[in-house]
Amino acid sequence: MKNIIFALIVSVIVLNSQLACSQEDNKPLKIGVIGLTHDHVHLLLNRLDKGDLNIVGIVEPNRELALRYSKRYGYSMSIVFNTMEEMIAENKPEAVTAFGSIYEHLAVVETCAPLGIHVMVEKPLAVSLDHALKMETLAKKHDIHLLTNYETTWYASNHKAFKMIENDVIGALRKVVVHDGHKGPSEIGISKEFLSWLTDPVQNGGGAIIDFGCYGVNLITWLNKGVKPISVTAVTQTIKPEMYPLVDDEATIILKYPKMQGVVQASWNWPIGRKDMEVYGKTGYIYSDNPTDIRFRLNESEKEQRENLPGRVAPYDDPFSFFVAVVNNEIKVSNTDLSSLANNLIVVEILEAAKQSAKTGKAVRLKE
Repeated sequence: MKNIIFALIVSVIVLNSQLACSQEDNKPLKIGVIGLTHDHVHLLLNRLDKGDLNIVGIVEPNRELALRYSKRYGYSMSIVFNTMEEMIAENKPEAVTAFGSIYEHLAVVETCAPLGIHVMVEKPLAVSLDHALKMETLAKKHDIHLLTNYETTWYASNHKAFKMIENDVIGALRKVVVHDGHKGPSEIGISKEFLSWLTDPVQNGGGAIIDFGCYGVNLITWLNKGVKPISVTAVTQTIKPEMYPLVDDEATIILKYPKMQGVVQASWNWPIGRKDMEVYGKTGYIYSDNPTDIRFRLNESEKEQRENLPGRVAPYDDPFSFFVAVVNNEIKVSNTDLSSLANNLIVVEILEAAKQSAKTGKAVRLKE
């Protein structure tokens, strides 16, 4: 009888221990938000009820902006700080998301990496290859995750296209054309805080060529599994100098590979916004029309097929669920993934070459 009672006590202790560990594992990730001037921050502030993360601090020196969003989303102004150092010392986040200008991404990594704090930035990774390489060095030295978020990463249509290409259903790739654009940031009514740096050649690194060009370069690099193009050719224009006097508002980038081409069309001039991709193989084509609609024709003898796909399953359905899962070691990011540091170093290298090509009127050959 004593042995039975002892066994029951041991079982209860083990069960309680396992329950405590499980509760510990399921604790929300402590997140710091660096900047509120990027309008994509609303994607984070609108999904706090999911419970997988907890915003423990916000760094935003613009108190009026922080107060405006505090009233809208209900966070306390007591968690708003003027500097990263103050926020980190006070509230000790495990990871941060950067929602300031692209130029500021380097400073975020310089501050957070030595402290072992993981970082996710909004696209693109950096304003220059110099910044990107410094960020890479810090991330690797201090063993942190450094991810880049793109809206198109979470499109079910793009992932279906990737699988189809991987399964060789349309033959070897011949051309990929990616369209990303809208009427223009001012025309669609982005916030004044966002507009002030998005149209600044230093803070954003360029205009439409950076803002929208990065999407297509990211996707084409992914479809080519991290292989860099041989050369980059680009043409940029400023069609509306009265609105965007300092940066381009129209860009076309051509990526030359040994046996295929990538074409990236980026615009702040299109009457209707779009983010879509056309993939042409040796025998067929695939069109990702939007996040869930895909069309494909596998060969000349078959008719075009259409599918409306369900949304992706968590944690692959949004950047923040994904970030939490990566930090918690539930997901391993490969070098060829859309969010990966390796992919996005190539993206920045290509964008830098594209700006150089547009300026000189010549193709820029990339180093192997």
